[in-house]
Amino acid sequence: MVVGLRVTAVDAGPFTMPKEGLLYGASGMITVPSTVAVIEHPGHGVILFDTGINHRVADPGTADDYWGAGLREEYGAQGFTREHAIDAQLDRLGYRLSDVRYVIYSHLHLDHAGGMSYFPDAVHVVQHDELRHAWWPDRWTARGYAFNDYRDTRSYDFLELTGDADLFLDGTVKVIRTPGHTPGHQGVILDLTHQERIAFMGDAAHLQEGLDGNVPMVSDWNVQEKLLTYGRLRALIRAGIRTYLSHDPTHFAALPHNGTFWT
Repeated sequence: MVVGLRVTAVDAGPFTMPKEGLLYGASGMITVPSTVAVIEHPGHGVILFDTGINHRVADPGTADDYWGAGLREEYGAQGFTREHAIDAQLDRLGYRLSDVRYVIYSHLHLDHAGGMSYFPDAVHVVQHDELRHAWWPDRWTARGYAFNDYRDTRSYDFLELTGDADLFLDGTVKVIRTPGHTPGHQGVILDLTHQERIAFMGDAAHLQEGLDGNVPMVSDWNVQEKLLTYGRLRALIRAGIRTYLSHDPTHFAALPHNGTFWT
């Protein structure tokens, strides 16, 4: 095993929204993070898992042009500030944008792929069918994608996967396919030296409560695939892998952040 992998997390897109938007049948409001993992690999440099919301959404004057009229308010992103965007977060942690060598996307929704254009020289790791779906989404899922996030990225270096992958063939960063919320959703398992294995699972489930109760999200692309993915998440947990969901506030609170790292 390669020694020296370390990871921290940042919130690159807080939302305050009806809980029913994340958990079918729920009531009340909830404030959730959009978790981005910042990973350092000793041989392959800085890796991001997701990129949060684009900085233009922080300004009400540009948000409608970028996301579409009214979506900033509808998604409850009024609390998103310029300082939350991943480029500002990386600067605060002491990284340059050019330090990022790989970006792994759970999926390409607007709260996960908003920073894609910040990293033109990185390798962008995405499932092949997710990339295709983002470019031409089904009508009932189109609102979750912001074409402006990737409209100018056709020349980027995309590593298009069609399933699970050991990214560097050293066991440290494994990508696993977890469809359901979108056609090509994926997560990552990190093999750390002192924390053992942890997993960032994006929106494979939105809240731990949903996973525990086998309850999908209203906007899931395919409920059957989502529930099968729930089974895969439970298998990871039974195997002793600590699993973190991007929008679960309790999960984010348990992760290292504010400049602290796990190794």
